[in-house]
Amino acid sequence: MSSTAAGLPPDLAHRLADSGLRIIITGASGWIGLATLEMLAAAIGSGWQDRVHAFGSSARRLDLGGGLTIDQRPLPSLADLSPAPSLLLHLAFLTKDKVEGMTEADYVAANQAIADQVERALLPLDVKALWVASSGAAYRADDDTAAPAMQLYGRLKRDDEDRFAAWAVANGRRAVITRVFNISGRHINKPQHYALAAFIMDALAGRPVVVKAQHRVERGMVAVDELMAVVLAELLAAPTGISRFDSGGEGLELGVIAEEVATVLGAPGAQRAAITSDRIDRYLGDEAAWAALCAHHAVPRQSLADQIRTTAAFLAEQAQPT
Repeated sequence: MSSTAAGLPPDLAHRLADSGLRIIITGASGWIGLATLEMLAAAIGSGWQDRVHAFGSSARRLDLGGGLTIDQRPLPSLADLSPAPSLLLHLAFLTKDKVEGMTEADYVAANQAIADQVERALLPLDVKALWVASSGAAYRADDDTAAPAMQLYGRLKRDDEDRFAAWAVANGRRAVITRVFNISGRHINKPQHYALAAFIMDALAGRPVVVKAQHRVERGMVAVDELMAVVLAELLAAPTGISRFDSGGEGLELGVIAEEVATVLGAPGAQRAAITSDRIDRYLGDEAAWAALCAHHAVPRQSLADQIRTTAAFLAEQAQPT
């Protein structure tokens, strides 16, 4: 086992490695899945692929960088694993960008089919603790001011929270449920969809960092490895029970974040459009509760400047010709 792990405090990395638990990740080829696989490889060390199993929408080899790879299997083959004491990190979900291209009924059915496959496998696989990666959108499920796609996505995420919490209670197992808001760090995908990544791409190209929104936009950032350190610590914290929490991050207006990106990366300034609307787009988790969890588990917080540097290094690396 390595003495340190990418993003995991050494004590937590040792506890995870020494637990002997098998670790299963569904939706492994997404941003959080890839970052988690990289952290697990560092924590467990030699032979980590024997304990870590990746599942997703198709069979493929996942490249984690630095020569690390792991084979992903199709989600239906989850049921083919032999039983063994396990943690399962459930990330498989059709994201809200898919809503626009499907009928609502088809979108709902597709996500329910994913949840059905996972729930059916939990007891036969001897899953001791389950993480449900939910979303801050779950708070918008009944918000009439939210876009219909956001409401639908939020409702389905909330349904999964309740479904897997009920499974844990009924079977005396543990469920950790996190409403994930805004994250940063390695393996970020679809950078055009995230304000922080778009700002960083501007800075890396030597352009001013531009905020076009004409209303106030507030976001709080948490590094993906900080997120997963807390999640893994919570999974190991107790044999049973439900743990629910938001990811946090200090709430900052996008203009402030843009200025920090420009400063950290040496871009030629930040430009923010004038705010001409009373509308406020606030997408923030419970920072106070998150800070308390980080302190409880001795997970170091990452400053916004450090998050910018890490995310920028990864995006720059991805931009290099292969």
